[in-house]
Amino acid sequence: MSYRVLVTARSFANTPGAHQDMLRENGCELELRAPSHPYSADQLRELMGGIDGVILGLDACDASVIAAADRLKVISRYGVGVDAVDLQAAAARGIAVTNTPGANMLGVAELTLGLLFALARQIPQVASAAKQEEWKRPTGWELSGKTLGVVGFGAIGRDVGRKAVALGMKVLAYDPFWQGQMEGVELVGLEAVIQRSDIITLHAALTPETANLVNAARIAQMKDGAFIINTARGELVDEAALYDGLKSGKLGGAAADAFLHEPPAGSPLLTLENFIATPHIGATTKESVRRMALMASENLLKVLKGEACSCIVNGVTQGT
Repeated sequence: MSYRVLVTARSFANTPGAHQDMLRENGCELELRAPSHPYSADQLRELMGGIDGVILGLDACDASVIAAADRLKVISRYGVGVDAVDLQAAAARGIAVTNTPGANMLGVAELTLGLLFALARQIPQVASAAKQEEWKRPTGWELSGKTLGVVGFGAIGRDVGRKAVALGMKVLAYDPFWQGQMEGVELVGLEAVIQRSDIITLHAALTPETANLVNAARIAQMKDGAFIINTARGELVDEAALYDGLKSGKLGGAAADAFLHEPPAGSPLLTLENFIATPHIGATTKESVRRMALMASENLLKVLKGEACSCIVNGVTQGT
């Protein structure tokens, strides 16, 4: 049996290899339509006719897109977050939505640590100045002994926590769904993380409860000179409040790999010397790309063939 499969995930489409071979060998006709920026719902809707499965990037897949999909059986998210997909609309149509938990854990966790070092020593700023023959030597700070607050202690948050403990940091973690224990980590409430941390790193999923989790009121509760890192979702942060906190000096600095709008063209955050921006590269390592691509392909094939798939996130079972 043959299947038409639309691929919008950029690194999946642009990196030939075992993941694409697996799909073709199992009867999939691939339509590689990865855009330079995620599709809007209006754009994606135009591509869904006659498609059996889609390997989706960060594109907007709302109810209107799903309504336009006349043959769709599976939305295989290339990544963990599914906030851009209308899960209920998909479930109502019997369309399974899958993701790739854990596949990008190391890539995102290591980028988070990289941004932590970059903030501590102003590495991007001094490196850029040095290339302009401007020899800046700002006084940085050491990670050892500092308190890192981790908001969202899933797989990525826990890996960041482990690495931070190894660096000699004290780690506070907040996650209402995790009740385990980890050496060197203190599980506390959100307000304790906000008030006691020198640096706060965000690893929470986007939900109605976490949208604008970092807002003006919470920034006011942070330590003077605190730092914020966001490698999760742009919607977790009120960007206007973050700008005000950085501009006023209430915050010592911030780094983000995720923004409300990507790319964040015209964002005033990009004008600030104490702000570091990266273009959503957390999962963009050779190893993470390979793991996510293979898992996304496996998930899609399992659903198309009616086999059990443990990565379905919207409650659809085979045969519905």
